[in-house]
Amino acid sequence: MTDHHKTNIMTLTRYVLEQQRIHPEASGDLTIAMNGVQVGCKFVETCVRKARLVNLVGLAGNTNVQGEDQKKLDVLSNEMFVNALMASGKFSFMVSEEVDDIVVVPEELRGKYCITFDPLDGSSNIDAGVNVGTIFGIWRLPSGPKATVDEILVPGSEIVAGGYCMYGSSCNLVLTFGNNRVEGFTLDPALGEFILTHPNIRIPPRGKIYSVNEVNSLYWDDATKAYFDSIKFPSPESGLKPYSARYIGSMVADVHRTLLYGGVFAYPSDRKSRSGKLRILYESFPMAFITEQAGGKATTGIKRVLDLVPSHIHDRCAIFLGGTDDIADVEKAFANNTNWLNDTQK
Repeated sequence: MTDHHKTNIMTLTRYVLEQQRIHPEASGDLTIAMNGVQVGCKFVETCVRKARLVNLVGLAGNTNVQGEDQKKLDVLSNEMFVNALMASGKFSFMVSEEVDDIVVVPEELRGKYCITFDPLDGSSNIDAGVNVGTIFGIWRLPSGPKATVDEILVPGSEIVAGGYCMYGSSCNLVLTFGNNRVEGFTLDPALGEFILTHPNIRIPPRGKIYSVNEVNSLYWDDATKAYFDSIKFPSPESGLKPYSARYIGSMVADVHRTLLYGGVFAYPSDRKSRSGKLRILYESFPMAFITEQAGGKATTGIKRVLDLVPSHIHDRCAIFLGGTDDIADVEKAFANNTNWLNDTQK
């Protein structure tokens, strides 16, 4: 007899619809919006797989608003996401890493949500075949389709959905709508559907891995140095063993490993970037939201990331995210040492 449990698969579309049924007040708009996100992710995954074959690697000859060289896939991924999300009719504004200004949706296609996204995080790794990904966050606009751009610059705590899609040996989409639930889906190429493979992801309170670009350690403040020294060279009385270093250079891949295995991912402030390097709206907020809903914490070192209010759409911040015990150690290091964030570092 066929095993019922192996045929009763939970697709991403089914999961979103079931979440809608749980909330009778739901209009279904977020369900349709997520379909646009799915389409964008599937398209990018296909392009990443055949990038070398169809000459999608290399530079496009442009730079984005961050001053970073754009890869051909950066440009293509951004265009695909903008078109797919706009066609859903559920977004009024979009903020993309690849676009200088806010993307304002035509009035006839406007909805009650705003989406922020990095269409291809870690794109500098494309030519080497290393994992890359898409990061996104969705906000409900208080004024709906009549909203103004001022409604975008709000605290991260107002986010209603956050997720990322990682393109590597498999295509994994991790998503949360809050309620302390984070679900992981894997794309089945034969079905063309994301299937639930990692239900209710929970990050361990303490891990054994740290992920940070240590080439910047020369520019770190005392608090950051103190924290990483404490996990690389733990005192005998702490009872801890030294952490292992794992750094891919793609935030999606590094955070994905941190969610599953525990530990800490960090991109701290330094002498060159006093406020931090990662963009708040489409990198730090979605990843912080996912981490918290999975039972972890995310901090700048002195403040909860989701309590930040960006001053402009490409504003940046420092970030440490991971298990609760690991991040408590980070906060302790910042409380006891000078740092760039509160201007105590000289």
